[in-house]
Amino acid sequence: MGGISIWQLLIIAVIVVLLFGTKKLRGMGSDLGSAVKGFKKAISEEDEAAKKTETIADNSDTEQTVAKKEQEKDHA
Repeated sequence: MGGISIWQLLIIAVIVVLLFGTKKLRGMGSDLGSAVKGFKKAISEEDEAAKKTETIADNSDTEQTVAKKEQEKDHA
């Protein structure tokens, strides 16, 4: 009733192929694939950088705690 049927999608696909041609569509598909791949790579690199920063911060906190305990022992 309100949805798009398979026939309507097929007609739209045929019109798109006729308008753009298969070479252009293939090129656009590969460009889109490259863009998605680049986006995923950027996201994963950002996640890795955040994990490294988090690890460095945790190590820094641990070192500060150890240093404070040593200072307390020296003053006692």
